[in-house]
Amino acid sequence: MRARLITLLFCFLTSGCALRPEVLSLEQLSAYSDDKRWRTTIDQEPLNGPLSLYEAMARALKYNLDHRVEMMEVALREQQLSVAHFSLLPNIVANSGYDGRNNYSGGSSVELLNDNVTGQESLRSSTSSDKDIKTTDITFSWHILDFGLSYIRARQASDQVLISNERRRKVINRIIEDVRTAYWKAVAADRTMSQLRQLNGRVEEALANSRKLSQRADASPLTALTYERELREIQREMGNLESELTTAKAQLAALVNVSPGESFRVEVPHWYKTPRILGMSADAMIEQALVSRSELREVAYNARINRREAEAAILEMLPGISLDTAPNFNSNDFLFNQYWVTWGAKASWNLIKVFSYPARRAEVDAKDELLDARALAVTMAIMTQVHVSRARLIHARRKYRVAQDFFDVQNRILRQIRAALDAGKVSEQTAIREEMNTLVARVKLDLAFVELQNAFANAFASVGQDPFEDGLLTGEETVRELEVQLRDKWRALGDRHAYLESGVRKPSVRA
Repeated sequence: MRARLITLLFCFLTSGCALRPEVLSLEQLSAYSDDKRWRTTIDQEPLNGPLSLYEAMARALKYNLDHRVEMMEVALREQQLSVAHFSLLPNIVANSGYDGRNNYSGGSSVELLNDNVTGQESLRSSTSSDKDIKTTDITFSWHILDFGLSYIRARQASDQVLISNERRRKVINRIIEDVRTAYWKAVAADRTMSQLRQLNGRVEEALANSRKLSQRADASPLTALTYERELREIQREMGNLESELTTAKAQLAALVNVSPGESFRVEVPHWYKTPRILGMSADAMIEQALVSRSELREVAYNARINRREAEAAILEMLPGISLDTAPNFNSNDFLFNQYWVTWGAKASWNLIKVFSYPARRAEVDAKDELLDARALAVTMAIMTQVHVSRARLIHARRKYRVAQDFFDVQNRILRQIRAALDAGKVSEQTAIREEMNTLVARVKLDLAFVELQNAFANAFASVGQDPFEDGLLTGEETVRELEVQLRDKWRALGDRHAYLESGVRKPSVRA
């Protein structure tokens, strides 16, 4: 009977250890996804009115989910550092126990004679222990070697916090750069999408007229086909421009964490000027970039962590000394002293650590060489990025001026064509073609300005400047506070544009 019970108990215990993967049900997955979808835009300040550039930047810094992930990463590293601080303290262990039995423990002894057992009982059986005993103690122990290692680990944890902050800075610069590009694309889309669609309708009408013209007996087929080819070329170019602009608002909405499909307007500036180059020479930009860029700082912090790993390897091979003390209590009434204090010291030496030190040291040296090589590669990449971003900004400014000059020339041509049309000197088809060319030139001018703004943000990010004041981002700022800080910082750097208080006047472009 006992064997059967033991067998059943063993089967029950072993079956409880045989765990199988539990797949989430569709109801659980649906509830999980609904919860995450609802929380993506929760607790956000409402978007009232058109969205300006600096408000878009501020909303991206406050609500962008990628940035939130980096903020949570920093918070996690800070909590890990707080936990590492507790490892510097001595260990304090409180124990409490209870022992019981159904009868008294007893004992007897036999005589010894010349180191031999005689077999004669020297005492009657007796006991010195209660049947039920309660014990309590609080042990304080401090391992000096562990304290040194914990101190090094805590300092490494503090460097991990700094690395997380640098990664956060990198994400912020990328977000700001993407916001500027998406915003100005959205502005260009708001300015020209309706006109592009109207123009596309006029092209279709002109194509129909061209086909009718080609069917006339007195018309030249080659002339009609040439005109149709020009219209098709303009239609293809408009399609390319429209495809580039249609996703601008969706990209901007994702960056500022607006729900997909939610309708919003961007505020179109009344005037804007080309942003200046950052007011720094190429050498000055490189010097600041090498000091400020998060990529190089991250390598420097990792190198410092690795150097501290070498210190830890040295400490691990040293003998350790632990100091212990503990007050004790025992409820056994047969004891003469039921309360007492113990203390002691113990030395230990892990000899394997001594023999493994050369390998550990070689590992640390190899990682140090790797980090040094990575630092050189990052340095070269940063210098190249600075030169490329500077050249790109200069080229974008030049390209924008060319596009602006081309637009001005096309406007003058259109005025001349309209005057000639009124005088009956040119055909309606020629006037339509030039109106198309003028609108396409305007869209290209807007896209050139988008490229210029992206190049400006890229040059700004290449030198490692933060788009906000030091210590500003804590997560508690309002969108308005962030917007003011960003506007002041960027305007000081040469970002120049202005908005109308009312949308009465038409937006215009000035150099």
